[in-house]
Amino acid sequence: MNNPLNNPLNSPLNSPLAGPPSLRQIADGVYAFVQPDGGWCLNNSGLIVGRGRTVLVDTAATESRTRRLREEVERVAPGGPDFVVNTHFHGDHTFGNGQFAPRAVIVAHEGTRADSAEAGLGLRHLWPEVTWGATPLTLPTLTFRDSLTLYADDLRVELTNVGPAHTANDVVAWVPERSVLFTGDVVWSGVTPYVLMGSISGSLRALATLRALRPDTVVPGHGPVGGTELIDATEAYVRWIDRLARDGIRDGLTPLEAAKSCDLGEFAALGDSERLIGNLHRAYAELDGLPPGARIDVAASFKEMVEFHGGLPTCHA
Repeated sequence: MNNPLNNPLNSPLNSPLAGPPSLRQIADGVYAFVQPDGGWCLNNSGLIVGRGRTVLVDTAATESRTRRLREEVERVAPGGPDFVVNTHFHGDHTFGNGQFAPRAVIVAHEGTRADSAEAGLGLRHLWPEVTWGATPLTLPTLTFRDSLTLYADDLRVELTNVGPAHTANDVVAWVPERSVLFTGDVVWSGVTPYVLMGSISGSLRALATLRALRPDTVVPGHGPVGGTELIDATEAYVRWIDRLARDGIRDGLTPLEAAKSCDLGEFAALGDSERLIGNLHRAYAELDGLPPGARIDVAASFKEMVEFHGGLPTCHA
């Protein structure tokens, strides 16, 4: 079976998986900032520009990458954004907040703010060789629970909590007038999805919710921009993880043993395949009764992921 994540997309946004990050227009007044190749800490951002008000969706992991993002944003919207939305708490999407505040209001789900405060800058310690630069912890100042609509003048930016999926709280940004959907890390493109801190069942519910919007353009949290085939491909992977976990439990295998003995098959070409370990830990825990989004031993999972990978996963941030 062909893997939709490996199929080339027709848009020029999606042809190169290597090259410098850049801000490109994907619809009238809507832009995507794509950071190839979408691996660890190389996330995407989005920009919605009205006549006098601008919304930025997610920032970047390091000082230098956020500076590049800010320069690209200011080229289109002098002065920078009025709002910055954090789709979830992970540092690659939030560490750049400080370069846009206090001019911009930082917006997030209330759980994302709490998780950001708790996690702090801990991500930096996983890859000490990365030149992180100055990334002061800058928490959201406007939070919500279920949904919130921001306006870039005539363009609505509808924020909806669809988690738990990638994390316990995941916000997507939907621009209905342009049929563009910014998914954060609920959807992935060309790289392995990661649901250790979220949910298998929750991801499937979230993906169904996103598909029902029928977007023309989908900007994933990592990897090239595409259409609804990215939702389908992410769902195919999550369902495969669920089946693999059920088989592993039946056969008395640990998540690590199940990962080592499995055939990645159609998903072998996805980047960062070691995330399989974390995904199996979440799937096993859910099948054992752990509620979606509930806390899990992240450190133990990451240690096994390093063993499976044969070393620390590569981060080019």
